[in-house]
Amino acid sequence: MTNNFALISTSNRSLHVQVARSIARSILSGELAQGSIVPNEMALCDQFGVSRTALREAMKLLTSKGLLESRPKIGTRVVNRAYWNFLDPQLIEWMDGLSDPEDFCLSFLGLRRAVEPEACALAAINATASQRIELSEIFQEMVRVSKNFNQEEWTEVDLSFHRLIFNSTNNDFYLPFGNILTTMFKTFIIHSSREGDVCLNEHRMIYEAIMAGNSELARAVSLDHLQKGKHRLPETQPA
Repeated sequence: MTNNFALISTSNRSLHVQVARSIARSILSGELAQGSIVPNEMALCDQFGVSRTALREAMKLLTSKGLLESRPKIGTRVVNRAYWNFLDPQLIEWMDGLSDPEDFCLSFLGLRRAVEPEACALAAINATASQRIELSEIFQEMVRVSKNFNQEEWTEVDLSFHRLIFNSTNNDFYLPFGNILTTMFKTFIIHSSREGDVCLNEHRMIYEAIMAGNSELARAVSLDHLQKGKHRLPETQPA
């Protein structure tokens, strides 16, 4: 693990979160291998220039995300990847830049295809009057931004559109996905909408189906929107 103290000391993040992020990125990148024992407390305190209290808080945070576990007489080791909490928004943030954007987008698209069409169907049935009004306002903003394309503006309005769909399911088990997916969406949207290709017609069909209360159509047009070819992604997963 490289010494990231210079980075840590100039960051605005709280100290233990900075340390946790640095260790997490070493784990996520494979620099700290699955099953390996992490350096002892004294070594890590020296490396990061932090107190034992800050380090212990960092280790607790990493343990809560499934990255580390401590065992008596063994020490703290990196947990097998199968147990990492990849749906934790903070962990997703820490992953940024560690993998090829296209590989990330392919994996993320697979998750979206599993949950988002049904979210659209539920939103068509369950969205409140105020949520439908808000969705209409957001879609009109999407139309405006698409005519005079700005990447930053489009990213924010597209995030708002999809987040509201998950909220509009009014199903407690779908609500967390709105926040989780929002964390992932930025990389995905930037990749898929470069050069102004924003799939506005597909968004329009989703919007109109939800506003009409047509759950079957909302599900179908959402699934169509999530085809790989519409997001600058290959139709087959790379070997």
